[in-house]
Amino acid sequence: MRTKFAGIAAAIGFFLATGTAIAHHSFAAEFDANRAVNLKGVVTKIEWMNPHTYFYLDVTEGDKVVNWGMEMGSPNGLMRQGWTRNTLKVGDQVSVEGSQAKDGSHVGNARVVILTATGKRLFAASSQDNPTQQQQR
Repeated sequence: MRTKFAGIAAAIGFFLATGTAIAHHSFAAEFDANRAVNLKGVVTKIEWMNPHTYFYLDVTEGDKVVNWGMEMGSPNGLMRQGWTRNTLKVGDQVSVEGSQAKDGSHVGNARVVILTATGKRLFAASSQDNPTQQQQR
């Protein structure tokens, strides 16, 4: 009886410990490298948290403004690339190179973020390979 209980407890512990790993997705599961985007806009929000950092920017598309959500790497991966929590601020003008979500929504995976004010080019710790096509927005 004890071994049965220990086995069940071990299985439950393993499941709980790997819950975040199971929920984590690969680049190819959510984004399409063939749907490359180049966006220019103003940062409206930054979420610096695991497993991915997100920032949002208002992009003018034709006569309307669309808010895009851009995924980057983990905070730790970004820090290894030279980022700090103060590198990107709400109100900053940026250009972003990356890939759009497979579902066509206004969500993307950022590969490179360029700060318009300084021209500084920052790599976003993305797992994306180089895209084969470019779309201007």
